[in-house]
Amino acid sequence: MIPLKLTMVGILPLFLVFAGCKEAEQPKAALRPVLTMTVAPVEVETFGPFASTVEARYQTQLGFQLAGRMVARDVYVGDVVHTGQRLAALDPTVTQFALTRAQADVADAKAQLANAGGVEERQRTLATGGNAPQAALDNAVASRDTAKARLDQAQAALQAAEDQIGYTELRAQFDGVITVWNAEVGQYVGNGAAVVTVARPDIREAVVDIPDELIASVHPKMPFTVRLQSEPAVTATAIVREIAPLADPATRSHRVRLTLQTPSAAFRIGTTIGVSVDRHIAPRITVPAQAVLSQDGKSFVWLLAPDGNSVLRRAVTLNGSSDDQVLVGSGLAAGDKVVIAGVHSLVDGQAVAGEAGATTTKAKGTRL
Repeated sequence: MIPLKLTMVGILPLFLVFAGCKEAEQPKAALRPVLTMTVAPVEVETFGPFASTVEARYQTQLGFQLAGRMVARDVYVGDVVHTGQRLAALDPTVTQFALTRAQADVADAKAQLANAGGVEERQRTLATGGNAPQAALDNAVASRDTAKARLDQAQAALQAAEDQIGYTELRAQFDGVITVWNAEVGQYVGNGAAVVTVARPDIREAVVDIPDELIASVHPKMPFTVRLQSEPAVTATAIVREIAPLADPATRSHRVRLTLQTPSAAFRIGTTIGVSVDRHIAPRITVPAQAVLSQDGKSFVWLLAPDGNSVLRRAVTLNGSSDDQVLVGSGLAAGDKVVIAGVHSLVDGQAVAGEAGATTTKAKGTRL
């Protein structure tokens, strides 16, 4: 029989060993990852960007000066045209008949004038010799004058008929680009109805609609930066030329036209662009609204501690907000790392995954 004292002595070390193993096996609490941003004072404010398009300053809607059926269309949208080039034509049959009639009337009037002139000469000779009364000479002179007036009338009608023939062809008044077609071959068009729009590409503008609440910040000759939407690296400078005094009743926005300064060929008519301007402001610090914790009428943010392994709470004062950003008046300095997610579940001094495990974002500039 084993003595009781020795048995207890042998069991005690085994119990201590098992207890130590149980404590070693207990898992440690997982460190919480944090999302932070590095505070940086904002010194530039961006006005915009606003969606815009490139348009020609000068563009003209052209139409025929008489009604008729269109029988020819020589150019299409996007074609480059030159001064005097034919764009479209109407059926000239009716106007050609009018021209033929006018030419015949002129020939008839010339014959009548020649005959009246001969009669007038004969009556003058007879009257000079006393062989015809003065009344006969006067009638001959009146007939000659009437025939001359009819000839002038017929020649004017001929000129009008020739002009009408010219009106059956629509020609470009200047070098430009076709932007719109409003009629097709076979269509009957009215006198003066718009058929085609020709734009002059030498002076191009950015046309943008700016909301009514922001239009007060825009003034004539104000410079903007214009960027291609398809290639933001391609830029140009534009100067405000015209501001619509009245807002559009549907969109409550004002149309603003900006003249592009020596734009590259990439800024073609109809291209979609973005218009904005960067303005220098007094340095200020902004953080996302979700980074601010409000308690007892005070505002706080959580900062990543200098050791990068814990968080600490910092009181701040706010000077306003814009969209999802708040303006911090005091309490933060450049370089501070502010926690911007999950601020309601942190405690002061709480261990976190450390700076190596933090996701860091940079401060954004202000946009209006």
